[in-house]
Amino acid sequence: MVSFLKEAEELFEEYKDYIPTHREICEIIENKEFLTKEDLAKLLNVSSKEDIMLMAKKAQKLTRENFGKVILLYAPLYIANYCQNGCVYCGFSCRKKYKREKLSFEEIENELRKMKEEGIDSVIILTGEDRINSSVEYIEKACRIATDFMSEVSIEVYPLYEEEYKRLSSIGVVGITVYQETYQREDYDKLHPFGPKKDFEFRLNAPERALKAGFHEVCVGPLLGLSHPKKDVLCAILHAEYLLDKFPKAEISISFPRFRSAGTDFTPSYTVSDKEFIKFLLIARLYLPRVGIVVSTRERPSLRDVLIDVCITKMSAGSKTTVGGYAEEKDEDAEAQFEVEDRRSVSEVVDVIIRKGLRPEFTNWVKGVKSV
Repeated sequence: MVSFLKEAEELFEEYKDYIPTHREICEIIENKEFLTKEDLAKLLNVSSKEDIMLMAKKAQKLTRENFGKVILLYAPLYIANYCQNGCVYCGFSCRKKYKREKLSFEEIENELRKMKEEGIDSVIILTGEDRINSSVEYIEKACRIATDFMSEVSIEVYPLYEEEYKRLSSIGVVGITVYQETYQREDYDKLHPFGPKKDFEFRLNAPERALKAGFHEVCVGPLLGLSHPKKDVLCAILHAEYLLDKFPKAEISISFPRFRSAGTDFTPSYTVSDKEFIKFLLIARLYLPRVGIVVSTRERPSLRDVLIDVCITKMSAGSKTTVGGYAEEKDEDAEAQFEVEDRRSVSEVVDVIIRKGLRPEFTNWVKGVKSV
């Protein structure tokens, strides 16, 4: 599995100081149907606005050819914030002292009912990493409830074993999001000093275990800022390619969330500008034309609205990142896992999508029908 990491490391080292000419960029973008890994590594070093605009035009064309005018919408549901990890950057870290919560099954129903009233029909169930307070049985029951309300249910919880993923798949859970945070093992070890998340390879292999267990959708990516952004983006794109090659019938998505303050003293080693962020998303589309690209409410409204037109296929809307944040008004800044930049309602986001001539959708799968 980790062979793609070695390949990414070698590519990065070979091309990290390589500055492609405008003519070379034109050759890659305009005359090649499929990009090589060397092309991918070269594009990471593009800096001129002219070249990025050229990339954007091609990315938009590929997005429309492969995904049409559909923008998939979803919302996260945090059902617990207990965590056993000591991640130095996270608002849910057990290092942080604040009220820990876990929703009852009745409260989960109330949250889902409220989300449904707001127009949400696709949900991601989230917990912190704590097998005691957020057991597999608890997650399974929460997902059972969610499948009664929503057309599409996914999870973003601690990495599970294949048999545990099979249990969730059997009740209708279709997708999993697992952020590796950083693909750089040395930095990963420093950022995760203790807790179950310290197991780098168990987390790295989680998407593959889920797909083997019957899941249809996987989203992977790094948290930009924790380590060298270009290297992490390169690793994530090759990770997505690996999964696409191994599971050609699955829907593989990629996301590049940028670090946002989470009420900790952590200061990221790197800052990713809007220009770099956009470039990374464009490169993912150019190299992997049929991969889904996700952007969350971490990003501000104006930027998300621009990206809808170019390369994004899936985005969150009306997100609450506190436990029980839909049915009850809570202090998002004090209790959230990270800062939310786009606080627009679902209907406001839907209106923007429609005005752009695109079609908002809340599910990728017809309930009760499996892909073949």
